[in-house]
Amino acid sequence: MGTKSLKRRFREPQNPPMAGSPPPRRKPRFHVTASVLLSALLVVSVIALLLLSSNKWRALQRAVSYETVTVVNAFPHDPQAFTQGLLYYENDTFFESTGLYGKSSVRKVALHTGKVENLKQMDDSLFGEGLTLLNNRLFQVTWLQQTGFIYDLKNLSQLGTFNHDMKDGWGLATDGRVLFGSDGSSALYQIDPQTFKAVSKQVVYYKGHQVHNLNELEYIDGEVWANVFTTDCIARISPNDGGVLGWILLPNLRKELIEAGNHGIDVLNGIAWDGEQKRIFVTGKLWPKLYEIKVSPIKKPIEEGFIEQLCLRRPFNFHDFS
Repeated sequence: MGTKSLKRRFREPQNPPMAGSPPPRRKPRFHVTASVLLSALLVVSVIALLLLSSNKWRALQRAVSYETVTVVNAFPHDPQAFTQGLLYYENDTFFESTGLYGKSSVRKVALHTGKVENLKQMDDSLFGEGLTLLNNRLFQVTWLQQTGFIYDLKNLSQLGTFNHDMKDGWGLATDGRVLFGSDGSSALYQIDPQTFKAVSKQVVYYKGHQVHNLNELEYIDGEVWANVFTTDCIARISPNDGGVLGWILLPNLRKELIEAGNHGIDVLNGIAWDGEQKRIFVTGKLWPKLYEIKVSPIKKPIEEGFIEQLCLRRPFNFHDFS
């Protein structure tokens, strides 16, 4: 190796440290790690915000369907039943939850006769609300409480209770895996049926408006259908982002009942789905009829603001009737 190469190799630094001075300080490793973690957390937060924003944006921009109904069949229904939860079981039978203090119950009902085949009367201090069936057990929520009840499918005996995360108990449905719940607000909850903790909470939107007063629920072919309290409207909701997929307008049903002299009836409430025969049933509180309906698109254009006037309401106080 030449002399020049040796000089280059062993050349002293231009600014050598002074004798007795401390060695150069390095950036502590934990500072580097914290910086990396903070950067990663920031990236994840931005991605999550973008995903949430995009979901909400899709919900706001989605094309919405508008439908009306025709009656396929009309069946007898107990006019004293303040219907809060309704579900189709099998062999033309229903399970129904009724409300009002001193009159709340869970019952099994025959479709064609309206006869109550079995009935579990609730304590006078309880106001029954939404009802659903999962794994051969009936789940029911109650008004103004975070307590629900579990019943045996065969004899309606009470198997236990549960506490949920909703502010109140209004509607209940299931897709066979999770429970969907409503508490009278604009929120659609997804609830773990084992722990009863809310695993998701979607705010339901229609054209930028929150859809308040979500009441009785039913899960139908990948959608959650919800009665909107005090209206003759059913909202078809995406459980993925809370966007309204469509509106089903049913003012003709209550109008015809009133014209027939049924002046004591209350609001539309109660949706049931027969998945095997693809039948949809609806009724209302204190209605003497339960209807099998067919849903068809409305051919005429919907005027701007019509749905807002017909189907949207201000938020109700939780102590208002549900």
